[in-house]
Amino acid sequence: MKKLVTPITDEDILGVQIGDVIELYGVGITSRDMAHKYIVERLMESQNLSSEDLSIYHQLKEILNGGFIYHSGPIVRREDDRWRFISSGPTTSIRTELYQHRVIKHFNVKVVIGKGGMGELTLKACQDNKAIYLHGIGGAGVLNAEKVVEILDVFKLKEFGTPEAIWKIKVEGFTGIVTMDAHGRSLHKEQLQKVKSKFKEIIVGGM
Repeated sequence: MKKLVTPITDEDILGVQIGDVIELYGVGITSRDMAHKYIVERLMESQNLSSEDLSIYHQLKEILNGGFIYHSGPIVRREDDRWRFISSGPTTSIRTELYQHRVIKHFNVKVVIGKGGMGELTLKACQDNKAIYLHGIGGAGVLNAEKVVEILDVFKLKEFGTPEAIWKIKVEGFTGIVTMDAHGRSLHKEQLQKVKSKFKEIIVGGM
């Protein structure tokens, strides 16, 4: 078990590799495909940002510099004028593949958490920008939510709705497995190659 605490450094990331189990501490955001599209196409590419968008952009620059993005659409409850995650499991990451590499580079994101792995664009971004992909624990949304010890803010709630909003969160002991590292290795890719090789052996052997 290895521990990462935000703000995470390049040296921290280079010290882990695929297969390592990580306990994550610190501040980051939830962001699904709608939020990634907004971050790239509006915040990064638009020349005419509203005052709200400009404020969110500068806040994300601070949050994500050495921070993390969690691909999750949480179930949230309002209690005593505060938000609390009830359940927060990882969602399918590949839906953000078109944008993730650009977000990693622009904001200096160090950890991306989700499920199912990601593609070559994100793998290269992890290698070039010293970042990792953590495979979150699926089917354990309530347990994951317990690791979110505080909701610090929320962006675009009215426009995007609860699951797609950008939640600024603080986590303590959030656990995941490194399946894409900064050394250019992807456990998803390697396992797929092994499966294909084994499948070919079975087919050829059965002929």
